[in-house]
Amino acid sequence: MNFTSEQRLDDGTLEREFTLGEIPGILWTPASASVSEPVPLILLGHPPLGLHKMYPRLVARARRCAADGFAAATIELPGSGDRPRWAAAEQARADLRQAMAAGEPVGDEIIDALILPLVERAVPEWRAALDSLLARPEIGGPVGYSGGIISIGIRLVVVEPRIVAAGLFAGSFVPRAMFEEARRVTVPLHVLLQWDDEGNDRQASLDLFDAFGSQEKTLHANMGGHTGVPQFAGEDAAGFFARHLR
Repeated sequence: MNFTSEQRLDDGTLEREFTLGEIPGILWTPASASVSEPVPLILLGHPPLGLHKMYPRLVARARRCAADGFAAATIELPGSGDRPRWAAAEQARADLRQAMAAGEPVGDEIIDALILPLVERAVPEWRAALDSLLARPEIGGPVGYSGGIISIGIRLVVVEPRIVAAGLFAGSFVPRAMFEEARRVTVPLHVLLQWDDEGNDRQASLDLFDAFGSQEKTLHANMGGHTGVPQFAGEDAAGFFARHLR
C-alpha cells in the first residue's frame, strides 16, 4: 500500500489516497487513531461509478465513521474509474441499459453477466486491501462492511472471517446463485431497502433478506426511490455499527 496524497479535513479526519498495486483507494482515520489506541475499520462499498464521482457520498459516510471513532476505507472496483476498461462488463451494462430503456424485464442472463464476474474480481481485491489496512498500526479491528453492490457484500462476508457485521443496501440486481451464498451469512446484518426503488425487484430483495442465515438481521425499509434514502436511515446504520464494532 503506497500513500499518494494526504490531507486533514476540517473535522480532524485524516484522508489519505493510496494505491495497492494498480488499485486506487482512500483511507480515512479519525483524529483519535494512534498506535497506542488503534480503531475499528469500516469498508465502504459503492457502485461501479468511479471513486471521483462517488467521492462526495463516500467522504460524508467516512466523516460519520470518524465521528463514531472508526476508520473507513474504500477501493476502486474493477473496470471502474481510471482502471482499465473491461469489455465484458461494458457489454453487460449496455445490455442492461437497453433492456431498461425498452421497458423490458432484466433477465437472469443479463444479471449474471453484470454481477457475477464483478464479484469474482472485486472480492479478492477487497481482501488484499483489508490485509494491508489491518497492517496499519493505527487500525486494529474489528471490521465492518457497509453499502455497495449487495452481491459483493454477501460474498465478502461469507469468505472473510475478519468482518463481524455488515450494513447492506438492497438496491442492486442479485443473481440467483447469490441466494444460496446468502444462507451462509451469519454475521449481524442491517439491510436498507427503498420500497419504491425503480431499478430494484422488491420481492427479490425481501426473498434475499429471508435467505440470510444470520440470527440477528434487521430490514430497514423506507418509502421512496433509489436516491431518496432519508437521513435518519444513515443514523440507524451508524448505530448498528456502533453496537457491533465497539
